[in-house]
Amino acid sequence: MIRNFRPGDGTALRELCIASITGLGSRHYSSDQIMAWRERVPDADIYERRAADGAMIFIATDNGDSPAAYALLEQDGHFDRLYCHPGHSGRGHASALIAHAEEIARANGVTRLFTEASEVARPVFERAGYSVSHRRDFVIDGVGIHNYAMEKRLNIAAAIPVR
Repeated sequence: MIRNFRPGDGTALRELCIASITGLGSRHYSSDQIMAWRERVPDADIYERRAADGAMIFIATDNGDSPAAYALLEQDGHFDRLYCHPGHSGRGHASALIAHAEEIARANGVTRLFTEASEVARPVFERAGYSVSHRRDFVIDGVGIHNYAMEKRLNIAAAIPVR
């Protein structure tokens, strides 16, 4: 099930993000890269602020309504976050979140979605029809790391009305 962010979800999303970076990120990134990335995980209250500022946060939940994965989509079409808990990876949560975000974006007239995808997220976005425009190499706290600038054009004629 996918639901919208609710006040109080921030702590669970922060913990999910850390688990994803350390658990899934280790497949593609060094321990130094993971530590630098992990140190940039925002505090729980940032989710409340982002939602209040208009960001849409979608949460895929487990049977107990706990977050299994989440996505954050900004009003301009920037897919800022997509994280899945390692215990729930490989079950289609990330793909379902991307599809849901695309439906909402289309319904709001957004014609282009773009993101900076990690090595972990890149294949999920590629399967959803996103293309890589370039690799982004940068430094976090003295540690070199990379991700991929990706985008997808949306056909708004296929929009499903939001009720």
